Amino acid sequence: MGTLWFCLVAAMGIVYVVLDGFDLGAGAIHLVVARDDHERRLVLRSIGPVWDGNEVWLLAGGGTLYFAFPALYAAGFSGFYLPLMIVLWLLMLRGVAIEFRSHVASPVWAPFWDVVFALASVLLAVFYGAALGNLVRGVPLTAEGWFFEPLWTNFRIGPDAGILDWYTIPVGLFAAAALVLHGSLWVGLKTEGALRERARAIARAAWVAVAVGTVVVTLLTWLAQPQAAANVAAHPWGLLFPAAAAASLVGVRVALAGPADRAAFLCSAGYLAAMLSSAAFSVYPYVLPAVTGPAYALTIANAAASPHGLRAGLFWWVPGMLLAAAYSAYTYRHFAGKATLEGEGY
Repeated sequence: MGTLWFCLVAAMGIVYVVLDGFDLGAGAIHLVVARDDHERRLVLRSIGPVWDGNEVWLLAGGGTLYFAFPALYAAGFSGFYLPLMIVLWLLMLRGVAIEFRSHVASPVWAPFWDVVFALASVLLAVFYGAALGNLVRGVPLTAEGWFFEPLWTNFRIGPDAGILDWYTIPVGLFAAAALVLHGSLWVGLKTEGALRERARAIARAAWVAVAVGTVVVTLLTWLAQPQAAANVAAHPWGLLFPAAAAASLVGVRVALAGPADRAAFLCSAGYLAAMLSSAAFSVYPYVLPAVTGPAYALTIANAAASPHGLRAGLFWWVPGMLLAAAYSAYTYRHFAGKATLEGEGY
């Protein structure tokens, strides 16, 4: 049951990153890809019907984590208190910027909220990547199962590690590049004309950064987390995840060479899913590795709820997630096609 719930929590994280990742990426390129107010409204319109629904998966993932691995939830939310507060503020600023920009007719009001929206989107992508880096690298857990990390210490991995170090900073920047690629492909899929061409140009540039970053971050992960090499040695089938990521990244490039916007976006989604699956595979059976030593780490055994509770939870989790998935599928189907401004308040 611990392994099953580990996979379910990882799957929910993947769904969230794939869905909310493209609207974070669209926000990150908002000021660059759009040249006037009409185009900026089109970018917002492309994500407007779905961006808040995408964040349902973040809330659902947090609830699932609390239910399945309460020790991880308790340790993580106290140890990452500072970055979590920053993330919450950035999420709120993005939502406020989207909703407020059109409320006042002023030459200053809308551009101000456009800047807030873009900066919050970029910083969220970087912080999410750094958070993932911390989960892969490990945190300074004590024997009691607690920890606290400042934003940075000496930028080295060890008992006094900070949130930012020589590993998590590259991961954060790499995550931002990957989401910029994902978001620009979405904007290209949902728009036409010059806006679409600029989005595809940004995607081609971001693809190079992502390709280089994939190699660099993979090598750094093997240095920062010895469990990754051990898992590959014990289960060679795990190499399918990085192979799928590489194939998906090649698929993005091939699709960008032609007019296949949908194929490029789907390949980008596959790339993100494969890379996150690789990260989960790298740390299993840890749910929170410890830089203070494997004996202090939280695993699927010592962090999970009782077996009876995990079994009973499936009866509630499955229908809830089916409803969420059905709602997401309906929303995306209903708002399929190119974004337009007619009849909308963007």
